[in-house]
Amino acid sequence: MIYEYLFFGIYLLVGACFGLASFPYRHLFSEGPEKVNSSEQTSLLRGRFFWIMVCTWLWPIMVLTGMNTAWIISKRK
Repeated sequence: MIYEYLFFGIYLLVGACFGLASFPYRHLFSEGPEKVNSSEQTSLLRGRFFWIMVCTWLWPIMVLTGMNTAWIISKRK
C-alpha cells in the first residue's frame, strides 16, 4: 500500500518539475491553430500556476505532444 502512495507522489513530483522546466517553451506543446502572440494574455503568476497544474496531472500526454511538435519542426527544416 505504501508503494502506491510513493508511486503517485513521484508521478506528481515529476509532473510539477516538468511544468516548471517547460514553462518558457509551452508554445511547443500546443496543437491548436492559435499563434503565441495572438493568445490571451494573463498575468505571469497565473499562467505559470495553471501550466504547472496541467503538467502535474497530464505530463505524459504533454511529453508526447512535445515529441510530435519536435518531429514536425524537424521535418520543416
